[in-house]
Amino acid sequence: MADAKVIPFGDEPRTRRAARPKSKDAAAKDPKAKRAPGRKGGALAPVPEQQTAPDDAVLGVEPEAGGRGAAGSVGSVGSVGEPEAGGWDRRIAGGLAFLRRRLTGDYEVDEFGYDEELTDKVLMSMIRPIYEKYFRVEVKGVENIPSEGGALIVANHSGTLPLDGLMLQTAVHDNHPAGRHLRLLAADLVFMLPVVNELARKAGHTLACAEDAEELLRRGEVVGVMPEGFKGIGKPFSDRYKLQRFGRGGFVSTALRAGAPIVPCSIVGAEEIYPMIGNSRTLARVLGIPYFPITPTFPWLGPLGAVPLPTKWTIQFGEPIPTAGYPAEAAEDPMLMFNLTDQVREQIQHTLYKLLVQRRSVFF
Repeated sequence: MADAKVIPFGDEPRTRRAARPKSKDAAAKDPKAKRAPGRKGGALAPVPEQQTAPDDAVLGVEPEAGGRGAAGSVGSVGSVGEPEAGGWDRRIAGGLAFLRRRLTGDYEVDEFGYDEELTDKVLMSMIRPIYEKYFRVEVKGVENIPSEGGALIVANHSGTLPLDGLMLQTAVHDNHPAGRHLRLLAADLVFMLPVVNELARKAGHTLACAEDAEELLRRGEVVGVMPEGFKGIGKPFSDRYKLQRFGRGGFVSTALRAGAPIVPCSIVGAEEIYPMIGNSRTLARVLGIPYFPITPTFPWLGPLGAVPLPTKWTIQFGEPIPTAGYPAEAAEDPMLMFNLTDQVREQIQHTLYKLLVQRRSVFF
């Protein structure tokens, strides 16, 4: 198998939509439609043949505004009961083209291991049903994320398992007008787990270190960080929606060096998917993990207890905090970092309380 190509960051040209012919009924209503001579009332001119989709269309998905693809309109009709010609052919051809590129290594990844094609066509397609149907995520304030250039999204972390990171990644990509991709900073434990390590790299995640984060921001990427870390995701259910310590403000220093704005983000709904009522520290030490959660269903129901509760989620992006106006030495000022860290934390906490007051129910 050929080696995958490594390319620098940058926007790739998007595939244009294939032109769709007018149906006979639509053409009949068009006053400008040409009529054939020699017949009373004039007959409609023949409908031109449908153009075939580009060869590089993958899985029959065409890009829409906002970056999210939509399945080819297989069920649309030109006349009553007549499916659109070539719909399934395009889907099959696109799927075979995708498989050929994966088998031959004719696809591109960056130096961090990010595989945009695999993420968009496979990984995001697997996450999206959970995002839309199971957690029914509602997104607010996505316009606060810049349309271009680097930005650092700082969010609260919760839920016992880090599903909030995946939902946040989907929310940015599917709702932002520019269809931007979120590059999450993950703990080193993620990259020590088999299978999870490879999938995390392919999805664009990278190690939570200042060097990688600053490099991504300088290249104009949207980077996501959850400063609470394991303290937030592993906190007991009694402390839900109470933000834990945000560390030493390393994310603020990174944003200052890159001159990227900080976008606070509040996530409501993740706290209740696995109500953590206990923590077996002995098992956690044996397994080498930060905590071993005990919930009302796990481990009592076995694998069934690992199914999250179908809570209703809300993700809100707050007003960005600019950092470009600070001098270069500001990243070394501990008081400035402390003040900005506290400002971001307070804004997230205030928004969490506001969203909780507005919420009708945990599940609706």
